Amino acid sequence: MPASSPQALNTLVQQLVPRTRTDDRLKSDLAEVCRDILNSHIGHAREPDVAVLSELIKRQIAQTSHDPNASIRFSNLLARLMEQSVLSRKQSVLHFLQSIGPAPRPTSVTPSAFLPSLRVPPAPRSRASRVPSPEPQPVPEERERARTQAEILRDYRARIGRSHLPEHLLLRDTLFLLQGISGKYVRFAETRPYAEDRDEARLVFVDDPNQRFIIPSPTRTLILRISELGHLYIRVSSFVREREGKPGVGMIEQSLCHYLQTQLTEYYRLVAVLESQMAHSTADNQRDDGLTLRRLEVWIDEWRLKMRMMATCVEGCEDSHGGALVSLIHGHTSNGDPFVRTFTNELLEEVSKPFFEILQKWLFAGELHDPYGEFFVAIDPEMAHLHQAGSDHNALSADGGFGGGGGMDDDVQREEGEGGLRLWQSKYIFSKDMLPSFVGEAFGKKIFSTGRTLNFIRYTCQDSDWVATRNKMSNADRNLQYSDIAALERSIDDAFRIANQRLFDVFIDKFKLMDHVRALKMYLLLGQGDFVEQLMEALAPNLARPANTLYRHNLTATLEAAVRASNAAQAPSDVLRRLDVRMLAYTHGELGWDVFTLEYKVDAPLDTIVDPEATTAYLRVFNHLWRLKRIERALSEGWTRVIGGARTFLRVPEHERDWHQTRIVLAEMIHFVRQLQAYCQLEVIECSYKALVDFVQKKEGDLDALIEAHRTYLDRVTKKILLISPKAGKEEYLLGQLREIFEIILQFRDATDAFYGHTLTEAARRDGERDAERGIHVQTDTLPAPRDDLKRAVKRIKEYASAFSEHAQAIVHGCQTHPDLDCRFLAIRLNFSDFYRSKKDKS
Repeated sequence: MPASSPQALNTLVQQLVPRTRTDDRLKSDLAEVCRDILNSHIGHAREPDVAVLSELIKRQIAQTSHDPNASIRFSNLLARLMEQSVLSRKQSVLHFLQSIGPAPRPTSVTPSAFLPSLRVPPAPRSRASRVPSPEPQPVPEERERARTQAEILRDYRARIGRSHLPEHLLLRDTLFLLQGISGKYVRFAETRPYAEDRDEARLVFVDDPNQRFIIPSPTRTLILRISELGHLYIRVSSFVREREGKPGVGMIEQSLCHYLQTQLTEYYRLVAVLESQMAHSTADNQRDDGLTLRRLEVWIDEWRLKMRMMATCVEGCEDSHGGALVSLIHGHTSNGDPFVRTFTNELLEEVSKPFFEILQKWLFAGELHDPYGEFFVAIDPEMAHLHQAGSDHNALSADGGFGGGGGMDDDVQREEGEGGLRLWQSKYIFSKDMLPSFVGEAFGKKIFSTGRTLNFIRYTCQDSDWVATRNKMSNADRNLQYSDIAALERSIDDAFRIANQRLFDVFIDKFKLMDHVRALKMYLLLGQGDFVEQLMEALAPNLARPANTLYRHNLTATLEAAVRASNAAQAPSDVLRRLDVRMLAYTHGELGWDVFTLEYKVDAPLDTIVDPEATTAYLRVFNHLWRLKRIERALSEGWTRVIGGARTFLRVPEHERDWHQTRIVLAEMIHFVRQLQAYCQLEVIECSYKALVDFVQKKEGDLDALIEAHRTYLDRVTKKILLISPKAGKEEYLLGQLREIFEIILQFRDATDAFYGHTLTEAARRDGERDAERGIHVQTDTLPAPRDDLKRAVKRIKEYASAFSEHAQAIVHGCQTHPDLDCRFLAIRLNFSDFYRSKKDKS
């Protein structure tokens, strides 16, 4: 075959290989390859007949193709080729195509389908350094047909000096890469293998310095995929080495490192097996079952997934630890790949063991052993030393039983009172971020509450029967582990129930919680009526004096006398010794009524429930009810005086109408006060107390629930009695109206007393005049009452009566629109038969 012109050959190369239009070096190399082929035996041999070539090609297609229609398609393509007028040497084209490959492509027989397979690497040798290869000898046609395309290409690369690097050398380097070691021809980059850049930037392929061998692109891609396992190995092994012997590494991280080291040991065994397989393959090159790069990729496919999971855990350790790390690993259990799920479960079973050991001690003993802060329960460093805050629960005995003299300082007592509640609420902290996701927040709160309860029972309540409680919990004390979450949930529920059952028993039976709550209701909420009457009757003369003339020891003696004179003497001694009197801070001009208050002292662990905030609320309600009781007593005394002196008042007929109006207003005030008292005692205090008792008898929930139940009871009592409104800016509007009414009633009582005195004086004077007319002379110094004073007294009575009516109407209207149902019922009780509305219409 005559050689084609260089210009025509270059044009053909550019049309078939578009890349050569911009790459002159590639174009020249391809053109030279084509000239070599044309000058070889293919170009000079005698061209066979088209029919012979067609039969040869069909035979090769039948031997190499699995498509039964391939021969038919070739016949169609051949017919179309023969009809083309562009090609003049069709036999040569068929001979050329038949020579360079064992079988043509099924979709095309044009030269462009074969020329790309003859591309050379982008960095070929220069012509000057190319060693001329000897001219190949012609071979028989049968041997030429038996050669495969791979053999032909291999021979061709050998002739031009561009052979592929032997696979066993690359296989050796690849096994080095799996162990994190750089090879001779493939090595890791100088940057960290676990950097954020892509794999192509982490691996470097080293060309042969003599430029005799090259690494083809498909092989490079395959090695890059395999080298991922080496990068992951470096990341995991580096993490294990860094944590080994490092101080401050948590137990969960240590467990993770132990599991990773176990897996790396298995990985080393795999590498040893692969090296053994490679040694056998190198010794016997004829073995078809030897180790190759593609077989190596199949061998390590499972370990690639394992290493990825381990590398993910390693990355998670950089930002999380403890329970957060366990939760991070657990997040992979929802993966759809069964292998990933199984591996993650095995990893969690090992890594979560320290977590469950901490959980076991906390859940069944109330002890927190977490030196590295890996548990979702943490202890407040400022309160870590407080373990026996309730050991001194008999401290009140030092003050004589009633707090008179020698008692604790108020500030010290307040600090100790805050200790019980602070010890319960602040000693241990719930950290949601460290809670493993497989536990759940609801069970996490139960675990947190159970451990706190056990710790509180043992150290604050000083429970001597702790052993019995521990024996009850022995049935729930199972071997907690990740693989049995259902058993874990049952154990949590059982431990929560047993611990809180014991807590309620300790508070109710040992510390008599309900006895103290009932005492607070009886004394501070004025539920013990005879005691309140005795105390007010004994204290009234003293409390009417200025506050700076009162002494606490006198008030304490009066309190003891009132207790002995009433049924309160039958109360337990532990209750009575806690009852005391107290003087509030006063200013100049205040009376004893304004600063006197009762006090009920509680100690640990009762101060956890009746905390200082609750004590303040009790005192606030007591002051309001005590003032209401004072008003009720003042009205009762005024009514008794007015009714008892009615016969005297008849002797002054001109004032009969005024006294009649005064009795009406007194009756109205007495009705208002007594309805208010009945509302406070029956509808508010007793109903709220009944709800609290029902909750305690059920013994459900934990100490937080008990504290919340008592706060709800006290909050309900406070808001309903003081008529607190939820409207912003008008919370204490009705309370202010009530206090003004109390002041008006007291002023009305003073005006009534003044009017009573003037009327009595006038009646006595008139009796003296009538006695003188009958000749009876009685020595008396009674002077007639000034008429201006009488007019002022009557005027004051009418003004106070009118002011009381206005404020009463305002309170009734405010209660009618109050969002609380009980307050609306109070308006109905006060406004009997629409009294105030009709009264307002008349005015």
